[in-house]
Amino acid sequence: MVSSTLPPEEGLGKYGMQGLTSLVKMEQSDITNFALGQDISKCGLDLTKDSEILKNLSSPWAETSRSEVEPYYNLPKSIRASSINPPPGPCDGKIQNFTDETLFYIFYMKPRDTLQEYAARELVARNWRYHKGIQVWLTKDSNVEPVLINPDVEKGVYIFFDPHNWEKIKKEFVLHYSLVQA
Repeated sequence: MVSSTLPPEEGLGKYGMQGLTSLVKMEQSDITNFALGQDISKCGLDLTKDSEILKNLSSPWAETSRSEVEPYYNLPKSIRASSINPPPGPCDGKIQNFTDETLFYIFYMKPRDTLQEYAARELVARNWRYHKGIQVWLTKDSNVEPVLINPDVEKGVYIFFDPHNWEKIKKEFVLHYSLVQA
């Protein structure tokens, strides 16, 4: 036989079925407010606008905004600003010294990375353009002048970078300016 004994504390009923019944009957307004919540339309918020409420509301009872509250914390000595070397600067200065092949390597092997963006900018600075249709980089051959077919199209000899064979290929091509990303 298992006997269960409850501590003889006062007010134990408010946490049991008796407390639940008074909560459901809404007999205690303060406690029911906290347990069941409040009607948001009675909190003094302008709900007629189509803007976000949470942008300017951390709590209906808060006197300060959430951005003003800074929690207390201690930084270990090993990661304080004085013990850390200065962060490396942007790699613009170094990336200008790379060969085209190295820039293509960075572009194709570092997708969605900051380095890919730096490589693309440097390739554009070197007159390479990305063709959105065939998805390769190309540049004009400096020895052959292209012929303008109409204001948006030209025909000429271009150097393409083939990422599959990792080589530059020279060929005649009709270029539509709208398909080239500068």
